[in-house]
Amino acid sequence: MNAVKAYYDGRVFVPTEPVRAKQNQSAVITILDDETKEKPHLRFIGVLSAESYEEISKALKDTQEVDSDEW
Repeated sequence: MNAVKAYYDGRVFVPTEPVRAKQNQSAVITILDDETKEKPHLRFIGVLSAESYEEISKALKDTQEVDSDEW
């Protein structure tokens, strides 16, 4: 799965970057609210560096190792 940035011109979605997809390939389109202008941190939705991914993955693994009898 890959993400493609685009805008809606009132009729169709227009990609703002090259698209790697086959003709007639299914896609899911998410419409972002205008809240992104008021909440600038929302512009990072869908953006995750490899370093951040590794950090989050490690934290999730650590939580799975918690012994419920400790509490």
